Formats: sequence, structure tokens, C-alpha cells
Amino acid sequence: MADFGKTDGAASREMVTFLVGTQEFCIDVMVVREIRVWAPATPVAHAPGFVCGVINLRGTVLPIVDFAARLGLKPTEPTTRHAILVVQIRDQTIGLLVEGVSEILTISQDIIQPTPDVASQTAKDFVSGIIATDGRMISLIALDAILPHDQMAA
Repeated sequence: MADFGKTDGAASREMVTFLVGTQEFCIDVMVVREIRVWAPATPVAHAPGFVCGVINLRGTVLPIVDFAARLGLKPTEPTTRHAILVVQIRDQTIGLLVEGVSEILTISQDIIQPTPDVASQTAKDFVSGIIATDGRMISLIALDAILPHDQMAA
């Protein structure tokens, strides 16, 4: 586990970092329930294009969201090297298909910078901040934006 920008007086957070393409993203470790290897998902009729389908997770039907497709990037062609981050978004548990989980970082809250004004509205919707540290640019994801409220109810 790496410590970035940590100072004695600043509040710190633990983040799980993961890759999508060449980009690095992170989410708060407290919303991650588990990390699983890719398992083929059963397609769901009329699901949004970013939903790969569903898997059975210990008797619970778990929707799998292709994180790259949700960001408007090329849809993922999953392999056994891909991972599913099982996360809690509001009152729903979903799986996020990502290329791989990198590490857990401990960061100081004060090193999180706002999303630049030059970013598209889509980027601003999904990225709540940027962590620029140790030669890396890590986008902090706003998980509430992953599934729109109307699709959360479905």
C-alpha cells in the first residue's frame, strides 16, 4: 500500500486503483465489497449497451457494467485477465468490469484536485477529482454517476 501526499493534519482516504485502457482510475475502498476474476455474464434483453449482463454471486443476481463502455470508450472484450470490482452504489450492489486492479493507495484529501474545466461534460459527470502524484494522473470516480437514477430502479 502506497502513501501519497499524507500529512499528519490532513484527512486521508484509502483508494482502490484500477486500469481501463491506459488510464488509471480509483474509487474509495469502503464501497468495494470484493474483487473477482472475470466470469462470463448472461446477457439481459434490452439492457443498456454498457451492461455486460448478470452473474450469480452466491445466490444473488449481480449486474455487470463494462466500465470502459460506460465512459464512452471502446467496449471491453473480457478475458481471464480482467477483473470485476463488486461495489455498493447507494442501495444496489453491481460489478464493474475493469482491465485490472492495481493497488490500494492511502492519499491525503487535500491532494485531490477538481476535474479540469477543459474536460467534457461526460468526464465531469464521472470524474469527481484528479489525483496528481508521483508522476501519475489518477481519476477519482463518482460512482453515483455510473448507473443513472432511473436505471438504478430497474
